[in-house]
Amino acid sequence: MKKLINKRTIASLLSLIICFGLFAQIALAQTSFGLNYASASDLGTRNLKETVFSIINIILGFLGIVAIVIILYAGLTWMTAAGNEEKVTKARSTLIAGIIGLAIVLASWALAQFILSSLMKATT
Repeated sequence: MKKLINKRTIASLLSLIICFGLFAQIALAQTSFGLNYASASDLGTRNLKETVFSIINIILGFLGIVAIVIILYAGLTWMTAAGNEEKVTKARSTLIAGIIGLAIVLASWALAQFILSSLMKATT
């Protein structure tokens, strides 16, 4: 029966593994992983907590603007209904939905402010 693995094959595999390991060490020793590029290109040096805090505020601000637009649309629909009860009913339901959405956005903003400020105080 013929051997599948002989000494020459094992030596070749070991030398290949050692070469790849050495090349990887040389490549890693010469790179800085781009850590100094953030400050050099004015990308900012804020930590992750502040960044997440800002992203949540931006998202909730956008949702608040959407709720205000829905309320304005409902008011415009109501004003242009010209006495049509179907349009008034639709505008009233849209207005109620917009107000409920705005209340949910404001409550979630207050909750996020409380939680994130508590986390900031606890971790600093």
